[in-house]
Amino acid sequence: MAVIRNITDSTLRLKLQTGTDHQGNPVFVNRSYRNIKMDAEDQKVYEVAELLAGLQTFTLNAIERIDANQLIEQ
Repeated sequence: MAVIRNITDSTLRLKLQTGTDHQGNPVFVNRSYRNIKMDAEDQKVYEVAELLAGLQTFTLNAIERIDANQLIEQ
């Protein structure tokens, strides 16, 4: 039997650097945006993330797209 993967949820996460700790290590915070359309193109999601990052006070460190999946036996 073959197993297929179905995306059940998609989240956009911006990783922002808020500063540094007392040892000089970077400190990060995540901003998450849920319910991204599952069929949205990665390029479009990236472009939206850049626009959202421009509205933030802190420096953008990373853009992540997190997909939750369900495995189904076919």
